[in-house]
Amino acid sequence: MSITSPPCIADASFVEQLVFELAVPEPPSFANFLAGRNAELVDTLLAFVTGGSETGMLIWGGPGVGKTHLAHAAVGLAQESGLGARMFAHPRDIDDEALASVSASAEQLIAVDGIDLADEAAAARLFTLYNAIKERQARLIATSRTPLAALSLREDLRTRLGWGLVYELLALEDDAKPAALALYARSRGIVLSDDVIEYLLRHGRRDMPSLLATLAALDRQSLATKRPITVPLLKGWLQRELEWKPAAADTRHNA
Repeated sequence: MSITSPPCIADASFVEQLVFELAVPEPPSFANFLAGRNAELVDTLLAFVTGGSETGMLIWGGPGVGKTHLAHAAVGLAQESGLGARMFAHPRDIDDEALASVSASAEQLIAVDGIDLADEAAAARLFTLYNAIKERQARLIATSRTPLAALSLREDLRTRLGWGLVYELLALEDDAKPAALALYARSRGIVLSDDVIEYLLRHGRRDMPSLLATLAALDRQSLATKRPITVPLLKGWLQRELEWKPAAADTRHNA
């Protein structure tokens, strides 16, 4: 008689998947976004989501400053408020079926991420989308890496976007990054000491996307190895993954 063995829960792929699921962060929200110098923008966006009189709001800024985060946060808030909302992650996602759906729906907020990536066909559909939203007295949030005047879009679309609110999303200043990292860590349930944050800011890449990616990777490694996130763990990760070499003068922390 043959006996079928139960699946081994120690299988590497199973453990990796379990670690990934445990490390899934909270969805983007206003609660886990550090405004920094963007307090006016965030306040305006909150008011816009819940009943602004303008049809559109354009948020532009460089890579990694939080444009996509705020767009998702706005859509999430609208949905929680019972207003109905949807998010287009790329202008190319606005196809004919989506246009018909938006026109027929009662959704009060539509967000389109990365309108600077729109080609001629996508820009034409975005123009149609804007008009449909305006006709229904709904609201549009658009994000872009470039300012309105520099957008390579048809002039009538740029004009309509200019009728609404236009804000630049500024990058966090260095003195605000420790608080941003601590907020991100709390949103993932990560226990992070001030020493780890200080060490990461001193020796890691200083742009926020790289900093957050490092924390996410450390979180996964911490869960997989059942080790807390400490300076030695961070130092080892930087050395292995980024081929980083510690400065000779840095003798404060020993692995």
